Amino acid sequence: MTFDRSIKIAPSILAADFANFGAECAAVEKQGADWVHVDVMDGHFVPNITFGPATCAAIRPHIAGVMDVHLMIAPADPYLEGFAKAGADILTVHAEAGPHLHRSLQMVRNLGCRAGVALNPATPASAVEYVLDRIDLICVMTVNPGFGGQSFIDSQIEKVRQLRAMIGDRPIHIEIDGGMTPETAPLMAAAGADVLVAGSAVFKGGSVTNPAPYGENIRAIRVAAEKATGVLV
Repeated sequence: MTFDRSIKIAPSILAADFANFGAECAAVEKQGADWVHVDVMDGHFVPNITFGPATCAAIRPHIAGVMDVHLMIAPADPYLEGFAKAGADILTVHAEAGPHLHRSLQMVRNLGCRAGVALNPATPASAVEYVLDRIDLICVMTVNPGFGGQSFIDSQIEKVRQLRAMIGDRPIHIEIDGGMTPETAPLMAAAGADVLVAGSAVFKGGSVTNPAPYGENIRAIRVAAEKATGVLV
């Protein structure tokens, strides 16, 4: 992975057809997705259960680019090695999920993955202030984690502005997870985000046998976000 601040669209497979994960991952990449986002939930840290390392390992061969694994689990540390071995390029842990965030991030990097920190809507930007030199990505939750298809929490726009100022010239991505549409994506891009996770907004209207709507949806989000950052489209 090379770092740049161009807008990246990361479809969340939480909104994909569970019976066709491999084909869905390949389809969204062919339709223009930059990363593939995997939302891991444990039924404990968040009120839902989704995927484990075995699922990540199964879809890895179908993903040509970046597999972005978001661990909504607590504790996370015992499972980091499993997800790294399953092929994660980025492993994101929640700041709220354990008492030793610095140690967790060290583990992620020692396993050869890029390290991310996720912040729930009520968690302030200051939660990452003392680990900025240990991270590659900050994931701002713009919904309460646990389920897809929720409404965007607009108070997070100011949090993104604060994080962007805090990051300075460090090579750290700001990722937005939750409620991303062509209407909300420009708000976060203008505030400083560069990775936009979208689930239902990408997968709606399409399928593995009719993937063209995926591309249309991805382009709509990207164009809206790029216009907000002043990129000519």
